[in-house]
Amino acid sequence: MNLWTVISDFLRNLFSFDQAHPLLFTQFYFWAFLLLVFAGFSLIGNRILLRNTWLFIASIFFYYKTSGIFVFLLIFVITFNFFSAKAVHRARRRAAAAIWMVLSVVIDLSILAYFKYAYFLADVIGNLLGTEIVVRDIFGMDAIILPVGISFFTFQAISYVVDVKRGRIDPVKNYLDFGFYLSFFPQLVAGPIVRATEFAGQLHKPFKLSRRWFGIAVFWIMNGLVKKIILSDYLAVNLCDRVFAAPMMYSGFENLAALFCYSLQVYADFSGYTDIAIGVALLMGFYLPKNFNSPYKARNAGEFWKRWHMTLSNWLKDYLYIPLGGNRNGTPGTWIVIFGMALIAVFLSGSWVVALVLGVVAAGIALWALFQPSARRKIVTNVNSMNTMLLGGLWHGASWNFVIWGGLNGLGMIVYKIWKGWNVYVRVAVCASLALVLFALTRLAPAPAWNLFYVWMLIILAGAFIRMIIVAILSSSAPAFLKWLDNAWAVLQTFIFITFTRLFFRSGSNLDPAQANEEAWQTATGMVHQIGSAWDLSLLGAMIRQHAPVLILFAAGMLIHWIPERFKRRYRLAFASLPLPVMALAVVLIIAFFYQFITADLQSFIYFQF
Repeated sequence: MNLWTVISDFLRNLFSFDQAHPLLFTQFYFWAFLLLVFAGFSLIGNRILLRNTWLFIASIFFYYKTSGIFVFLLIFVITFNFFSAKAVHRARRRAAAAIWMVLSVVIDLSILAYFKYAYFLADVIGNLLGTEIVVRDIFGMDAIILPVGISFFTFQAISYVVDVKRGRIDPVKNYLDFGFYLSFFPQLVAGPIVRATEFAGQLHKPFKLSRRWFGIAVFWIMNGLVKKIILSDYLAVNLCDRVFAAPMMYSGFENLAALFCYSLQVYADFSGYTDIAIGVALLMGFYLPKNFNSPYKARNAGEFWKRWHMTLSNWLKDYLYIPLGGNRNGTPGTWIVIFGMALIAVFLSGSWVVALVLGVVAAGIALWALFQPSARRKIVTNVNSMNTMLLGGLWHGASWNFVIWGGLNGLGMIVYKIWKGWNVYVRVAVCASLALVLFALTRLAPAPAWNLFYVWMLIILAGAFIRMIIVAILSSSAPAFLKWLDNAWAVLQTFIFITFTRLFFRSGSNLDPAQANEEAWQTATGMVHQIGSAWDLSLLGAMIRQHAPVLILFAAGMLIHWIPERFKRRYRLAFASLPLPVMALAVVLIIAFFYQFITADLQSFIYFQF
């Protein structure tokens, strides 16, 4: 083989797209790519336009190696929104600016809807018309392929144009600068969602990276790789993926263990990606927003969404929840969305019983708000919260299970608001009543789901009853350790609730959208059946021993997650302050350690599919 053949093969591999092996943070090729990017970055120095152009080109190449031909879609979104924002800014009349903004948002959402929701909409319309609608790919492929990261860069583009319309930011003047902002490769395919108001000021900032911040950047990269490879991938390969693929083949204990492990897996995977993205961007002198704040420390569902995927939560609040009226009042959009989501649920379920129940509930809420002015604000606030969570569920995927997942989270937030307004005696009375109803259902209409809810309600009742006794005896003078236990109990209950909703989240993931609804529902119901059916306790010890490494890793991961933030900040700063030779040695040891956990086939990041 001559030198020319070697060079040509290398160049062909370099500039070709391999769908089976996209460019991942966990691959050696990504770090080789990053070294080349840093080499060019270092040579350019603080020639700002040239630096931004170089990073724009590198980001486009990165997306090509991740998504192939869909790089042209990204370039279109960049170009279209760059000129749309300029048109919005130049418009002399508010009406003209609004028209340009609406046109931009509609086109952005139409692109997203085609790639992400074509099969979903075909199901809805097909059920409505009583016919089968065949969806075809406009590029001539067998099926519509979802471009990696399309939801992230589409939402980022929408926020940019809307913020220009609101006067929060002036449009970026240079196309190359804007292209760099929208395609910056560390966060391009799985977030965080970076708004122009947070990043535009950095576009022309000279490079500056202190010794301390260099250490922090290295820490975040190592932290993210450990989360991804040691926690997420190991839990996925050794338990979660197996059980979710065939839940009926595993016991109730194994299904429950897989469900809890998946809660840690998805957090370690997504926050691991974010940590790496923040660290890589920081090495180049750019700051990305925080996306996670120990979400499994949350005391309720509302607090959870202030800690989980924070950039998406804030995006939904600013561009959906508040425009719908927020906690102030309702808008026509409030009722359009809630009735629209009810209709979608009816069409997907194909059940007249579901139609009747949802119709009665929606009409009841509307009438209650209409004839009870004193309660209207609370009702509308809760409806807006539910709308936001339902649409947030749909953002994650075009599947019935994602709608249920979003609805459960919305319901959890509403129920907590109601719960918070009750005293301990009312809480015990309500929990006891629900427990009795569920007990009756387990006897009169036996089903695994009733068993599951009955046990969970007994656990909640036990906590509420103990709290009632403590309040009755100690009143407001409860010692500090009891307050700590109360907080721990709230955190545990929230984690259990969020984990249960993950059942529907995970069941809808990793599926072809054309078959997602049916397969996802079968997976979810299969797991509920196994968890809620009678367990063979004689086999429990053997199963615990069989899955001991996974269970130990899960316990260790949760304990680390629950470490107080002040201690985490200390060891983060301690690592960043290490002498460079010691830091380099630590990095080598960490890499050698997590290399032992690398699976034969590297696992893609979960949020690549969103």
